[in-house]
Amino acid sequence: MNSNKIILQHKVVCKLISEKKIKQSLDILEDMISVSSLGDLRDEYNDIVMTYRNMLSYTIEGINDPERPKVYLKLIQSILRLADRLRQDILSHYSGWHTYWMMQQTMKEQKIAGKSLIETVDDLMFKPELDEWLKLTEEINPDPESELAVKHRQLISKIFNHLWLTDYFGDAENSLIRIIMDSGKFRWYEKSIFVSAISLSSFRTFQAEKLFRLIDFYRSGEEKVMERALTGLIFSLYYYNNRILHYPEITSMITKLGKDRNFREHTRLIVLQIIRSRETEDLSRKLHEEILPKVAKLKPRIEEKLDLDNILPGDQYGEKNPDWSDMFKGSEDIFRTMEELTKLQMEGADVYMSAFSNLKHFDFFKDFKNWFMPFYPDHEVINEIFHDEVLGPGTDELAEALYKTPFICNSDKYSLILNLKYLPSSQKTMMLKVFRLELDGLQQLEDGETETDPYRNFRTNVTQYVQDIYRFFKLSPYRKEFEDLFSGKLDIYNSEFFRLTGNAGEAEAGLADYFFSKNYYKDALELFLRHIKDKPDDSQLYEKIAFCYQQEDNYDEALKYYQRAELIERKVWTLKKIGLCLRRLGRKEEALDYYLQAGTMDPDDIQTIIMTGHCYLDLHDYETALKYYFRVEYNDPGNLKILRPIAFCYFALGRFGDSEKYYERLSTGKMNAHDYINKGHLSLCQGKRKEAVDFYRLGIGSGQVSLAEFMKIFEEDRPLLLSLGVNEEDLPILLDYLLFTSG
Repeated sequence: MNSNKIILQHKVVCKLISEKKIKQSLDILEDMISVSSLGDLRDEYNDIVMTYRNMLSYTIEGINDPERPKVYLKLIQSILRLADRLRQDILSHYSGWHTYWMMQQTMKEQKIAGKSLIETVDDLMFKPELDEWLKLTEEINPDPESELAVKHRQLISKIFNHLWLTDYFGDAENSLIRIIMDSGKFRWYEKSIFVSAISLSSFRTFQAEKLFRLIDFYRSGEEKVMERALTGLIFSLYYYNNRILHYPEITSMITKLGKDRNFREHTRLIVLQIIRSRETEDLSRKLHEEILPKVAKLKPRIEEKLDLDNILPGDQYGEKNPDWSDMFKGSEDIFRTMEELTKLQMEGADVYMSAFSNLKHFDFFKDFKNWFMPFYPDHEVINEIFHDEVLGPGTDELAEALYKTPFICNSDKYSLILNLKYLPSSQKTMMLKVFRLELDGLQQLEDGETETDPYRNFRTNVTQYVQDIYRFFKLSPYRKEFEDLFSGKLDIYNSEFFRLTGNAGEAEAGLADYFFSKNYYKDALELFLRHIKDKPDDSQLYEKIAFCYQQEDNYDEALKYYQRAELIERKVWTLKKIGLCLRRLGRKEEALDYYLQAGTMDPDDIQTIIMTGHCYLDLHDYETALKYYFRVEYNDPGNLKILRPIAFCYFALGRFGDSEKYYERLSTGKMNAHDYINKGHLSLCQGKRKEAVDFYRLGIGSGQVSLAEFMKIFEEDRPLLLSLGVNEEDLPILLDYLLFTSG
């Protein structure tokens, strides 16, 4: 049985249900049932079909049943639940996934414990160990290597696995969660992974009860736990977006939560961080393909210039390192890019994904729950370096610095610790020095920011957790058993959940600006357009909408919104943008008019002068175009690019000597394919046919235009060449000569 087919069928059923196409969904379910091994699912299916057929008959016969909406809603819920159960049953037999192997092992252990059917918390196979832990009265902080600590870690794993692997929560699970929350015997980091287990269980099998338990953890207000709970809730609600409206108890709860200002802000921060993960692959590519190769070339200079004793106070906590400018002399692009990456990191961008992606091979990550383990200084992994000759004395400082640093997610912190022991002694010493400085710097940062930003800790915890989840879905060996939550558009702002929070209006504006700043113009446009009715006099909103359309090459719509913005507030920038759109649309005279208006308002704006010259060039008014280009040349004498249109205008006017002088000046810089082609035209008009062919060959050989593209350009320029006196009969011969001699 093909697992992918079952997964696809399940998706189709859920989609059909959201569209209220019940009959089609039942047909697919019948096909799935033929594969299932559970006979009771066939009985459940038959009951659903009979109920629906009766409801259809009553409706067609005109029988008014006031309970019909409730029956219909219950029917939809039953179909969805049946689809989920069928999916789980079939995959458990045919997928070969680790998840179902774990479930089978757990069921075997449960049977050995004599409790095959779990109805209450007392039926759980680990209940004796749980009771033993709950009876402890002293402060629970055993030696990590003690028998008590080992047994407790085993208990934590059993609880995690039970919550993750249970398809439907009942009294046993709800009681267990209540014990976890209220007993006071479980630490924050243990509660955190239990929250992750509930979220994972929710991704596997939908159940409103699981969402309510996540809400309970969020409402507990416990730092580092509530962030995970709300993140898991938002991911679940987004993942099951098509179902939410079929569960009034869920929509009611979300609406109620949405009245809390803190909840709305927490939601906004999480949604923004999830959306920000869209940048991760581009950042990884940029690091591997652009930055690291260039930095590698600078290595000797970096080693000479970089002062580790002074780097942290300067470059991470408010000031730029004054040595950077010298170190990157001649490599300003890298300097700017690294500054940009630092800024992105401070905003919460995942800049370390590529760096740590190859450090997930440790046995630590073979344990499923460790992908979601929050980092804390007392974790047993710290023992990996405690006995190290170099690292041992600084273990506490190292662990504390890693625990406090906001820029590395939990998963990567464990990778770093596990990899440290394999480093040479010199690098270990350096790392200790860096982390000691890091600890001092982080304390200063914390003291300065906590008071001014009440959501700082929440944002940091969410950022790290979302990045942990991202690594699980992208790097974990178990990732294929889950649908990648990060593979789609991540348009949570379009979800029913987001609408129900009542947060849409205030949050969408910020999200739109974020998309706009990151060049996600299509997403930004969608959100900007929603607000245009509420802000009919906001010229900046019209400008942003127009700019988004412009970036999507939709110049008609861009022009429309630029013109609306210009009616509200007349600006040089807007006039130039209108001119740009008109020029792109081929409306040359109108474009010129707007650039002339812009020039009247700001006569010294170089860009306006250039674009006005271009418009005259488009209209073949080469004399006037030259006047504008000369103004640019006068104001910016080192600008070689302005020589290009000047040379061409002289050529088009038949002033070949002047044109040649400017092409000679242009040749001191970098010539492009079109420069060579135009120089070829100039030589051709001067009767230098062989020289013309040589220039054409250089243009084609530049790699910027193909032979076919050259032929097209030549045909476009044919009327101008003929107007300048070139013999039309010579052109086919010249082109054939070029083709023969170009090989």
